[in-house]
Amino acid sequence: MENISSEYLDEKLETVRNIDFLQYRSKELPTWCPGCGYFGIVDALYRACRELNLKNEDIVTVSGIGCSGRTPVFINSYGFHTLHGRSIPVASGLKLAREDLTVFAVAGDGDALGIGGGHLPHVARKNINITFLLFDNSIYGLTKGQSSSTTPYEMKTNSHPAGNPDTPLNPVRLALSYGASFVARGYAGDPEGLKEIIKKATLHQGFSFVQILTPCVTFDKENRTWKNLKLKVTGLKLCVEGKNMETAMRIAEDEPHGVGIIYQDKDRPHYQEILRTINKAG
Repeated sequence: MENISSEYLDEKLETVRNIDFLQYRSKELPTWCPGCGYFGIVDALYRACRELNLKNEDIVTVSGIGCSGRTPVFINSYGFHTLHGRSIPVASGLKLAREDLTVFAVAGDGDALGIGGGHLPHVARKNINITFLLFDNSIYGLTKGQSSSTTPYEMKTNSHPAGNPDTPLNPVRLALSYGASFVARGYAGDPEGLKEIIKKATLHQGFSFVQILTPCVTFDKENRTWKNLKLKVTGLKLCVEGKNMETAMRIAEDEPHGVGIIYQDKDRPHYQEILRTINKAG
C-alpha cells in the first residue's frame, strides 16, 4: 500500500472537522477492531459535546487501561490516560481543582469494576460533579478475552474455557446502591439515543453514572453480539426520570436491558457546593 503523508492526513482532517460535531475528533486514527461498539460511543460523545456547545479547551477526558483507555487520544480536547482502574480518582481531582472544566471519566467493565471497583462508592457518596461513562462489553478485550467483572456466569472465555464460575456484577445496581445521583444505561448501537443520555448526564449537577452496553466483536462471538444485544435492549419509554428507587432497581434487572435515564436526584447538592458552604460557615 502506498504510504500516506502526515500532511495529507492533516489536510483531510481539517476538512472533516468543518462537518459540525467532528471538530471534537482528533487527528489520531482509532485502533479499535472493525465493528467495535466503541465507535458508536465516541460518536455519541462528539455529538453531545457539539449540541451542548462545549469548547474543546474546556473538556477533559480521563481514562484508565484497556480498550477504552485510548478514548482521550481520539478526542480533540485535553485528556489524561491514567493507570489501571484510576480514571475516577484522577477525574475527581481534576474537577475539584478546576470546577470550570467539563470532566468525563471513561473505563471498561474490567477497569472500572475490577481493579478500580473501590473508587465507585466514594465518588458516588461524595457526589463529585463528573460524568462517568462505563464501556461495558463484559470481557477483557485488550488483554485477549479473559472474564471480567460483568462476564455472564458459565460463559466460556480465554481465562475460563470451561465456563466462567463467577456471578457477574450488575453495574446499575451498584451505582444505585452506592448513592449515585444520576444513573442511566445506554446502548452503543443507538448513538442518537446515547447522545441524549450523555447530554443529560453532563448537565446534571453531581456524579453521573452511565453504563453503555456494547459488544466485543473479537472475543465474544456468542453472548453479547450485536444481534443478541439488539433483542435484549428495551426503549427509553420504559425508563423513568426521578427519585423512585424501587422503579430504578426494577429497571436495573439484567434482562431486558432498560435503556435511558433510570434515576436522578436533582435536589442533592454536589461536592463542590458542600465545600463552599463549609468554607462560608468557617
